[in-house]
Amino acid sequence: MPADCRLIESFNLKIDESILTGETVPVLKEAEAKIHKKVNDAEMLNIAFATTIVTSGHAKAIVTETGMNTRVGSIAKIIITDEAPQTPIQRKLEDVGKTLGIVCLIICFAIFIIGIFKNISIKEMFMTSIGLAVAAIPEGLPAIVTIMLSIGVTKMAKKNAIIRKLAAVETLGSSSIICSDKTGTLTQNKMRIIETYGDKEFVLELGTMCTDCEISNNEVLGDPTEVAIVNKALEYGIDKEKLYANMQRINEIPFDSDRKLMTTVHKIGNKYRVITKGALDILLNRCVKIYKEGDIFGITDNDKRTILSKNSNMANRALRVLGVAYSDLESLPKEINSENIENNLIFVGLVGMIDPPREGVKEAIRTCKNAGIKTVMITGDHIDTAKAIARELGILSGNSLAITGKDLDKIPQNILEKDIMKYSVFARVSPEHKVRIVKAFRSTGRVVAMTGDRSK
Repeated sequence: MPADCRLIESFNLKIDESILTGETVPVLKEAEAKIHKKVNDAEMLNIAFATTIVTSGHAKAIVTETGMNTRVGSIAKIIITDEAPQTPIQRKLEDVGKTLGIVCLIICFAIFIIGIFKNISIKEMFMTSIGLAVAAIPEGLPAIVTIMLSIGVTKMAKKNAIIRKLAAVETLGSSSIICSDKTGTLTQNKMRIIETYGDKEFVLELGTMCTDCEISNNEVLGDPTEVAIVNKALEYGIDKEKLYANMQRINEIPFDSDRKLMTTVHKIGNKYRVITKGALDILLNRCVKIYKEGDIFGITDNDKRTILSKNSNMANRALRVLGVAYSDLESLPKEINSENIENNLIFVGLVGMIDPPREGVKEAIRTCKNAGIKTVMITGDHIDTAKAIARELGILSGNSLAITGKDLDKIPQNILEKDIMKYSVFARVSPEHKVRIVKAFRSTGRVVAMTGDRSK
């Protein structure tokens, strides 16, 4: 998106806003959406922001802001205008300089007075006092500090940590709070299926066929949710292009926010296969049969309770859940639409996906904890997802709390500074919230480090 825009028409418009909000899954934008005045960026469904990426659909919009007036521009202003505080070593060197200066003046004055009482000439004592003052100044201290910090930078570089400012080496060593972004820092920023329900291979076969992904140079391109399905299918040797060669895709009903379903139609010999995937609460009501143990049975109320229970279990662990169903038809109706096609389906199973943690992150957080360093997650993602990842990584444990940006707005800064150590997860936050959070932690006298793909 080249600018901030207000949507006036939209059709299945999905935008990847991870660069702005941290939300991994593309957001479905709707021109008709009504929002309150004070909402988080992630909840502005009728606004498209500059620098975000359109992954599917199309729309018409009116440009409302450009350049530094855009949402990204306002973040840049904060970075430009907010002066960096002194590092711990800079403060210590400043204190040492003041202390040495005061001590030198006192000693020089005392020696000057003693010389006067011993009848030494004032001129001679004055020169002696100045000489003592000059000798007491540690001219080599800045050079020694620079050399030591340079050695630290070199050692860090050997461990693949490139540091731009020398003083940052000592600051990093003094840090007692590490605030980290989630998406792309603690997690891989890549949706991945970690759980399925039903006949796994058949679920993946149908799921990968009901996607708009393309495979180019051994890389799957498209919506991250669909990419996760296709990649998981490839792990089991299920190739979408080979499936299409045998079951040609001849029609489709694209996803929309009202149906919450997507359907593709494939030709198999003289018959047709309809594959539908989407939100379980909608899909299950359109299913009359169930596929299990390699056979098809009539779906019972007990089957539905089991499926809903499994869906709820996945959702409670912050997984994004999609249901998969199909039907085989002897012939197609004259008009391909939801009413004619998306009914009398056979339920096959569920896929649950999440943006998984990076390798080594859990161990790194445990090391920090053992060293007395508190790790805090600050993300624009949904609070349930943030809490699930934080628990898995060991960030959210014991009496630690999680809070959203909306709730943070209700807390005065002085109260936040008093209670800040209670919180370990901040979700649905904006850049302004991040500034408040870091200032609150610093108010406790601790040294705070901020890390992430968009941190300052």
